[in-house]
Amino acid sequence: MLKFRTICGSLKLLSIRRTSTAPAASPNVRRLEYKPIKKVMVANRGEIAIRVFRACTELGIRTVAVYSEQDTGQMHRQKADEAYLIGRGLAPVQAYLHIPDIIKVAKENNVDAVHPGYGFLSERADFAQACQDAGVRFIGPSPEVVRKMGDKVEARAIAIAAGVPVVPGTDAPITSLHEAHEFSNTYGFPIIFKAAYGGGGRGMRVVHSYEELEENYTRAYSEALAAFGNGALFVEKFIEKPRHIEVQILGDQYGNILHLYERDCSIQRRHQKVVEIAPAAHLDPQLRTRLTSDSVKLAKQVGYENAGTVEFLVDKHGKHYFIEVNSRLQVEHTVTEEITDVDLVHAQIHVAEGRSLPDLGLRQENIRINGCAIQCRVTTEDPARSFQPDTGRIEVFRSGEGMGIRLDNASAFQGAVISPHYDSLLVKVIAHGKDHPTAATKMSRALAEFRVRGVKTNIPFLQNVLNNQQFLGGTVDTQFIDENPELFQLRPAQNRAQKLLYYLGHIMVNGPTTPIPVKASPSSADPIVPAVPIGPPPAGFRDILLREGPEGFARAVRNHQGLLLMDTTFRDAHQSLLATRVRTHDLKKISPYVAHNFNKLFSIENWGGATFDVAMRFLYECPWRRLQELRELIPNIPFQMLLRGANAVGYTNYPDNVVFKFCEVAKENGMDVFRVFDSLNYLPNLLLGMEAVGSAGGVVEAAISYTGDVADPSRTKYSLQYYMDLAEELVRAGTHILCIKDMAGLLKPAACTMLVSSLRDRFPDLPLHIHTHDTSGAGVAAMLACAQAGADVVDVASDSMSGMTSQPSMGALVACTRGTPLDTGVPLERVFDYSEYWEGARGLYAAFDCTATMKSGNSDVYENEIPGGQYTNLHFQAKALKDVKGQIGAPMPGKVIDIKVAAGDKVAKGQPLCVLSAMKMETVVTSPMEGTVRKVHVTTDMTLEGDDLILEIE
Repeated sequence: MLKFRTICGSLKLLSIRRTSTAPAASPNVRRLEYKPIKKVMVANRGEIAIRVFRACTELGIRTVAVYSEQDTGQMHRQKADEAYLIGRGLAPVQAYLHIPDIIKVAKENNVDAVHPGYGFLSERADFAQACQDAGVRFIGPSPEVVRKMGDKVEARAIAIAAGVPVVPGTDAPITSLHEAHEFSNTYGFPIIFKAAYGGGGRGMRVVHSYEELEENYTRAYSEALAAFGNGALFVEKFIEKPRHIEVQILGDQYGNILHLYERDCSIQRRHQKVVEIAPAAHLDPQLRTRLTSDSVKLAKQVGYENAGTVEFLVDKHGKHYFIEVNSRLQVEHTVTEEITDVDLVHAQIHVAEGRSLPDLGLRQENIRINGCAIQCRVTTEDPARSFQPDTGRIEVFRSGEGMGIRLDNASAFQGAVISPHYDSLLVKVIAHGKDHPTAATKMSRALAEFRVRGVKTNIPFLQNVLNNQQFLGGTVDTQFIDENPELFQLRPAQNRAQKLLYYLGHIMVNGPTTPIPVKASPSSADPIVPAVPIGPPPAGFRDILLREGPEGFARAVRNHQGLLLMDTTFRDAHQSLLATRVRTHDLKKISPYVAHNFNKLFSIENWGGATFDVAMRFLYECPWRRLQELRELIPNIPFQMLLRGANAVGYTNYPDNVVFKFCEVAKENGMDVFRVFDSLNYLPNLLLGMEAVGSAGGVVEAAISYTGDVADPSRTKYSLQYYMDLAEELVRAGTHILCIKDMAGLLKPAACTMLVSSLRDRFPDLPLHIHTHDTSGAGVAAMLACAQAGADVVDVASDSMSGMTSQPSMGALVACTRGTPLDTGVPLERVFDYSEYWEGARGLYAAFDCTATMKSGNSDVYENEIPGGQYTNLHFQAKALKDVKGQIGAPMPGKVIDIKVAAGDKVAKGQPLCVLSAMKMETVVTSPMEGTVRKVHVTTDMTLEGDDLILEIE
């Protein structure tokens, strides 16, 4: 039995008593078998899944949810009667695209019908067919109709056959750029590329000239291929500044088709709808009639069943053009429901059961427009940062409600975690009023009531749209957002109460935070740059490398008479003493002097490792530009960098192709020697780095990280045999140079003699390079012992940048070997001038100097074995600076579980900024000073190392 109530001339469906006996059909309708649906699965997630579950519950139908591994805690799983995991081990999105798993769950759990929602598989004909083949009803059009409508070219042909006007365009997907040229010659610019097998703005590119054609064709093809698995494109004449109007249609299995009027979806950003309105404001009644009539004609032409949407562009002259059919329920179906009082999901389910539209009381003459409805998509995106998606935990959630407001949501509640894996839609807000201004007023009031903390939302942007006079006047087109830059003049949220609560809670639990004071002030005098001879610098080892390649370079190093030096002043020395803060500006000043006076150096270490990271995050410099500029100034001495194997210059493993490409670009920009190391001597990581360097054409210097004491027989784990075995593997892998990397400065003279002499005996033709730190004060003695045992190269630093946690003194090694067979050939008097420059330069970085807390080296390094750089780097990156522009680092490795502030927020000293979780403990990072948050570099769920930057304050 059907019950209806007439309100203001509209027909409202109140309830349907379900029975297995089909009701009487109208005389002109052929009755098909009516099969009631008892259990529905929604092959989707989030808001639309819950929307369908609610409709099913109202109809007495049992519900089934599917969810990915990443969606285990999502609300749609809780709202269903049953829920099943799909896509185990797959990527988050791929789980919901895995048809075999979905069909398997449906069959194993006696599902009668599958509702696809929107997105994912909703317009995949193969999914509709798979449901049909499995004996499960697909709540949507037939597979054939889905296929036809999903192929935009075929849909266009059907529209032409039905007499529906279309935009001039190609009849079939184009297969080459030449065809795009031909079309442009015929119809002129602008034109638009569109993906033939999908929508949502992906694979769409507007082209205004021949110069833009090739690039946009390539990009559109790539986007379509990535999004839909098929890069096919078709080309259309681009209609400038049109209105985007779509008509909701509904069909049954008996050939009945009706429309439920139109929606205006013109407010778009990058082809993605932002605000939707029903009905379209100020639409000429005759145009409305043409749009709805053509929609019904097109649906009848294709034999359309169930719900769908016919989309049109309307130009400034009132001419309309068909663009596509969405053979599914739309995100914006809600506004149509509000103005027609028709529950579209109820209707979808009943049509799938075999009911006719007349059976449901749905006749065209009874469908009336009742007022106006507006939908706003509230998303977790930051409009101030080009709508970048935001993730994290919702700390506070209060929604806008009241008369005329409907909310459709899934994850909008306090404590919900917004993940980066899926669409950023948070809640759909629908306002219904007697007319367009009334609905807009209700929507504006509702959005103002929202309070969302923990993640950014687009609500400030939506409020600007609703207050815009052009919007209120109902005269918007698809260029509305692009042509109204004032929409992006956003008022930042204050969130004062929440911040105060966090601050008070932190003080109560953890007590006050007092940063370590660093009172040293930078020097007011610039360092003195020594004179440089006129003319090009003399030839150096890089000339040999460029002439003879890596193998010839390695032979020249091995055959060289005397000890060779590598200068670390440009990298490891200031990493160890000054927390890696030396700017490119100060490196460039002394570079010409180095090129002219130290051409006999084996190399200069000036890049990679922490230097790359700190240049970007702390110094706001481009590390690639640093490399390029230093290369121009020092063309004759090889450059050396530190490469952390598979970690490159970061703190996590990267895909292999990233490491390979990094090495290739580094080599192209002037890098020569790549010291490849892994702090744990993990061979696969080392081998990957070596292969990447070799592929790029660089000099491979495989490094063995040294610890322990090979001269102490009681320390058996890192024995001489351990290092010899590892050396064998690296030599077998094809290293050009073998390095011993003594990061903590543990090499004692006796150990040097034993280790280096053993390596020299075993590999007589291989250059040996020794790196150490002078933390204990024994660095010069150790390097001399290495040289006497057969090492070819040792690392040193400028005298004023040596000692303690840095490398041994360059001047000391030069002086101690002078006049001996190990003579370095470096002029000692030039070392003095070099040192004087760096003494002055070091004063500029007094606030970062390790001497603020360290006064000398310390022999306890032989016990604690702390690498040299950690004495300073971890100190300054774990503790904040005081009274200067500061960068706050993680106090310990761990996962970010909460971010308390955002860019632009004012902070007080001691205020909580971020919460880390490591080893089941939480650590609160607090502000070291009062200031403004300049930039936030992390997101929740990001894992940080000890010296990763979290945010910047000024």
